[in-house]
Amino acid sequence: MHGDRPRGYVALTFDDGPTPETLPTLLDRLLAAGAGATFFNRGDHAEARPDLVRAQQQARMWIGNHTATHPHLPDISGRAAFTEILHAQQTLHRITGEWPSLFRPPYGETNDQVRAGQARLNVLEVLWTVDSRDWAGATTDEIVAAARTLRPGGIFLMHDWAQASVDAVPQIISELRDRGLQPGKITFSPRRIPFGDTPFHATAVAP
Repeated sequence: MHGDRPRGYVALTFDDGPTPETLPTLLDRLLAAGAGATFFNRGDHAEARPDLVRAQQQARMWIGNHTATHPHLPDISGRAAFTEILHAQQTLHRITGEWPSLFRPPYGETNDQVRAGQARLNVLEVLWTVDSRDWAGATTDEIVAAARTLRPGGIFLMHDWAQASVDAVPQIISELRDRGLQPGKITFSPRRIPFGDTPFHATAVAP
């Protein structure tokens, strides 16, 4: 069934990187599967390892902004929140030559002042529809099981430092394709995607 026309797309996303201990293997596994993913990088981590950001870019992955230092944005001032997003944008632009168009707030925490800062920088807020819970110690099998709940347009949250997620990637991609789903890129959706009390407007589409 892998050769059939896809029935839909989902986005595999990885936060908090780039992480030197795990990213090279993760990229190798994505490339071996011919799959794309979106990496929401921290500005401080990107600045420390620009070579890994360039490796993401050379692998034709999509690169997004995850703030400079991963704060709880609603707990700081609007100006400080804007500066967090701006500094990460500038760092990633300096490394890649491209201005990221996607932004994920740490912990999925957002509010009106955070979104005002995003609007000033013309970035799309991306939350998620399914959480792998790798950050809570989910096993590889549990992460694969979580991915089975993805639906067309869905966005899957993982972290590039989580070895269990890195190990889950080949099986996740294989099972998605068995279901007629393919990893895709993230774009704006006029449809409101439920996320607790704060819906968002991003969806997975064909690369």
